[in-house]
Amino acid sequence: MPYCPEPPFQHGRPTRAGVLLINLGTPEAPTPAAVRRYLKQFLGDPRVVELPRPLWWLILHGFILTTRPRQSAKRYAQIWTPEGSPLRLHTERQAKLLLGYLGARIRPAPAVAYAMRYGNPSVCQALEQLKAQGCDRVLVLPLYPQYSASTTGSAFDAVFAALSHMRNVPALRLIKHFHDHPRYIAALAARVRAHWERHGQGELLLMSFHGVPRYTLDKGDPYHCECQKTGRLLAEALTLKPEQYRVTFQSRFGRAEWLKPYTADTLVALGRARARRVDVICPGFVADCLETLEEIAIEGKGLFLGAGGGEFHYIPALNDLPDWIHALAELAQSHMHGWLEAEPVAEALQRSRERALALGARA
Repeated sequence: MPYCPEPPFQHGRPTRAGVLLINLGTPEAPTPAAVRRYLKQFLGDPRVVELPRPLWWLILHGFILTTRPRQSAKRYAQIWTPEGSPLRLHTERQAKLLLGYLGARIRPAPAVAYAMRYGNPSVCQALEQLKAQGCDRVLVLPLYPQYSASTTGSAFDAVFAALSHMRNVPALRLIKHFHDHPRYIAALAARVRAHWERHGQGELLLMSFHGVPRYTLDKGDPYHCECQKTGRLLAEALTLKPEQYRVTFQSRFGRAEWLKPYTADTLVALGRARARRVDVICPGFVADCLETLEEIAIEGKGLFLGAGGGEFHYIPALNDLPDWIHALAELAQSHMHGWLEAEPVAEALQRSRERALALGARA
């Protein structure tokens, strides 16, 4: 198997640590063709859909990819910005802010790159970018607070696949989840409090997480339990009583049973009960995207109001909230213990280079 070309090696050049942020992905444009390419890669991942491959191939190519891209493109068009996909813009900004935060506190500063599991920039491209910056050790930080085989597990698959094509493989550390990290919970609480200070507090806080098929829980996936723990910890941080919040699951796809209760059904029921106001936050998404801006803030709002509900408030994702960037930095630093060495002095680097040249190394 041919390996990817390695970046030019320089004797005496200091190495550094790198941080790779990975988010789910996004189409390149809100068009049927771009959405089709994205869905083909996303839904073609056996981690995402666990049906037998021949059967799923027929369903995916014979029905889904011929009908769904046009519908999804209209949904993406509702949330697209002049600069592009909200998910990509927020993720890119998070990477830049994290680099600045770490660079102001650590020498030599770790490099930071971001990748999309599906779409661009790819995991392989981001790893090559870090290697070109002299990184010989990489911390992989998927931006999924709660672990699921279909999200974090798939991100790890992409990293391992990329490494299999590298001759000089960097040292690797993986962050599996951070669903109960104190700084993550504190950032969520800060986001909710800021919204309440500006708009007042609703009678119910709905915490909507992305759904997964029910059978994944039965087969040992910890996602459901981690979502419940995040919800409980956030409620405790906000001093909410049990009747003041609910944990629900959104984005159901297909006819199989998914984790319950469903967000859409809950919003309709609350509307029919004439709830005066509901506030909704999506703790599993650290960047606003289609699932938050369209599915919740537009579609979910319509369901609630259409069923007779009063006020509907969507509380934005963490995005570039300073508390969240600080949480990211603390998370990264705690997992790079022993990797963040003191910056080598120029004399030591020169001596290293001279020794290598004396042993016959190329300049």
